[in-house]
Amino acid sequence: MSLTISAQTTPDTAILQVVQAIHAIDDHAHPPRVVGVGERDDDYDALPCDPLEPAPVPAKIRSDNTQYIEAWKALYGYRYNDMEPQHVREVLQAKERLKRERGDQYPNWILDQLGIETELANRVAMGRGLQAPRFRWIAFADPLLVVRRNNIALTYTPDRRIFYEREEKLLTRYMQALNVSQMPATLNDYINLVVVPTLGAWKQQGAVAIKFEAAYLRALSFDPTSENEAAQSYVRVMGGGQSVVDYKHVQDFLFHRIALEAGRLNLPIQIHTGGGCGSYFRLEGSNPSLLESVFNDSTLRHTKFVVLHAGWPFDRELAFLLTKPNVYADFSQVTWMLSGRELAITLRPWLEMYPEKVLFGTDLSPNTPEVDWEEIGWIASRDSRLAVASVLTDLVHDGIITEPRAIQYAQMVMHDNAARLYAMTSPAAAAR
Repeated sequence: MSLTISAQTTPDTAILQVVQAIHAIDDHAHPPRVVGVGERDDDYDALPCDPLEPAPVPAKIRSDNTQYIEAWKALYGYRYNDMEPQHVREVLQAKERLKRERGDQYPNWILDQLGIETELANRVAMGRGLQAPRFRWIAFADPLLVVRRNNIALTYTPDRRIFYEREEKLLTRYMQALNVSQMPATLNDYINLVVVPTLGAWKQQGAVAIKFEAAYLRALSFDPTSENEAAQSYVRVMGGGQSVVDYKHVQDFLFHRIALEAGRLNLPIQIHTGGGCGSYFRLEGSNPSLLESVFNDSTLRHTKFVVLHAGWPFDRELAFLLTKPNVYADFSQVTWMLSGRELAITLRPWLEMYPEKVLFGTDLSPNTPEVDWEEIGWIASRDSRLAVASVLTDLVHDGIITEPRAIQYAQMVMHDNAARLYAMTSPAAAAR
């Protein structure tokens, strides 16, 4: 995988070669399953952005980014140095030919090209071509917070109407899997009949973590709430009450209860932070510092939290939150939003302070036929490796670490931190 874009500092050759060669664990992604003719994959995200009102697309993933020429060459043998329509059609033809030839092994082959050993798939459910140990499942927990339609939340923005309606359907799907036909009348019954069994089922089905996208639905301020207070609010909400306070009490308590159970099951919790899709997304509600009361909750110290997307643009605040013993951070999403140069600026304080808490991730996801999950993943992986090597080179030049320690840090960030956090063995070891 060649690296040609500029970095904050030109990486040391030896460090860069090591980083390029690491078979990485991708902490966060939305890979599509293999589909047949006429099939659709609607499970690649609990809250897909496709139905939203169109919003500006970051320049780096626009179709005219010439970096995709390099991706096409690496993945599909593209023969040109331009993006002429007739030439791009050859890419699409080559991609479809490879999909037919490789069948259910196509996603594994793409991971090989990206230098990814294992990809953690944030999906509603897994599917064809997304088998362990190369792909590991992370289930969506937000529907468990949406106990009843909240008309106030639905009218807050057009996006939230779409997202809440989607979560309501998923909660029905979760309950059907448990043969629960209607919402329980009390909070305690809801927890015992729906929440706890759902988390247990996910664990049995192979989930290695759970995921919250709550910032698309509300602010991340999950405040301490007593069980008695939440139980009374639940009864009022289920009786048709539309109080913002009651709904928040119920969600805040359920988040805590889910986190407690996740810790018992050894299921880390990934949380979306920072910017999100849609022109109505409320940035202030996604600041990872809003989670500080959760991270400081002594009853949740056995639950591990992974703050996603570098918390960007709140990445400096997130650097300090890594002082919490059970808090980790990945830099997915910014890998395809920011250049390798800017990504290095984000990573510098993290790697200087807490390298054992930092995780590589792509946040690749289905997109357009020309610039799809494969190309996004290739660029994200390439730029991540460049940024990590650049920062580690800086730290060596500044006398903070030695070159052998820099190589150790690289292995930690790209692979070992995630392997330890999710208690995973490598695919090669699992096959023995």
